[in-house]
Amino acid sequence: MNQERLMLVLRGPHVSEKATVMADKFKQFTFEVQKTATKPEIKLAVEQLFNVKVRNVSVINVPGKRKRFKQLNGKRSDWKKALVSLQANYDIDFSVTE
Repeated sequence: MNQERLMLVLRGPHVSEKATVMADKFKQFTFEVQKTATKPEIKLAVEQLFNVKVRNVSVINVPGKRKRFKQLNGKRSDWKKALVSLQANYDIDFSVTE
């Protein structure tokens, strides 16, 4: 696969209370990914970017919330979430300090 494409697949980590608990207990990390990304692309991108071995990738399409401001109705953008499970003895540390 194209190296440039793999670098653009991951948009960033999705940080929430649930995602933090899943990372601590089950070594399952949550990322926001491109809407066109596939499971094999996500797996290769995580393995190359963080030097880890991926066991499983689950993908969820998250619909945007409907919001209202006075008389104006609106909708946030839809996005895609990837849950990445790592193999034993591997971990990702997002809190890098210099």
